[in-house]
Amino acid sequence: MIEARDLTKRYGSRTAVDRLTFSVRPGRVTGFLGPNGAGKSTTMRLALGLDTPTSGTVTVAGHRYAELPAPLRTVGALLDARGVHGGRTARSYLTGLAASNRLPRHRVADVLDLTGLTEAAGRRVKGFSLGMSQRLGIAAALLGDPEVLILDEPVNGLDTEGVRWIRTLLKSLAAQGRTVFLSSHLMSELELTADHVIVIGRGRLLADTSVRDFIETNSRAHTLVRSPEPERLRELMEARGAAVRLDARGGWRVDGLDAAAIGDLARDHGLAVHELASARSSLEEVYTALSHESAEYRTPQEAVR
Repeated sequence: MIEARDLTKRYGSRTAVDRLTFSVRPGRVTGFLGPNGAGKSTTMRLALGLDTPTSGTVTVAGHRYAELPAPLRTVGALLDARGVHGGRTARSYLTGLAASNRLPRHRVADVLDLTGLTEAAGRRVKGFSLGMSQRLGIAAALLGDPEVLILDEPVNGLDTEGVRWIRTLLKSLAAQGRTVFLSSHLMSELELTADHVIVIGRGRLLADTSVRDFIETNSRAHTLVRSPEPERLRELMEARGAAVRLDARGGWRVDGLDAAAIGDLARDHGLAVHELASARSSLEEVYTALSHESAEYRTPQEAVR
């Protein structure tokens, strides 16, 4: 596990991480959420020994990172996909990592194949796209076949096929009993990938729960309705006191009237309905509502939502 206990990090007068306590357990994908400036990257850096806590502790597999006898065999990490010297080739970079950590040389070929970089292994990293750099970072994280993975925005820069690949990979690693801890701003993808979420804001814990419970506990039920006479239906629903707004998928999103009431209303006024369904908020909607007050940077429009 990754375990944080009263973890605190201050930079002068600014508190980046404020008495965080949580556990990231094996056998599931745990998403790490929070607005920009919430302390996510700092927390990951503390777990990896790149920063020192002001107070409190964070351990990986029961040890501080500096105490791990073979770090890459225990924890693999991706914090900065562009952190590789551009003059190195993918193969030479991974070979150097393997040699410095006493890992078998065949692991280089294994992770190049796993991440789809075999054909690009002889190319210099400075010519890599962001998506290819992400794949190389993931290859490095997997080099020691670790039990714990800590990944900061691993799908950043990946195309649709790459996003699906990393989703399948992370879920399969968790299914093997490994601990997978990742941050992401792509809520729709995280909803498909993560089993559990830890949410922080301004360095403090806001939620630590399963994705399903997080959505069900914090979401509001609403109704989706689509009609060939949308404006007429909207007027009727608003006259009954409903709050009506456009849904991102088309049609109306309605609060204040359930599906049965909307169906009866449309029937009574001779309106056709092409879609009518009860729904709950998405992970993105629930997360946005919960973390809104904790956002460090907001436009005036965001501040009045």
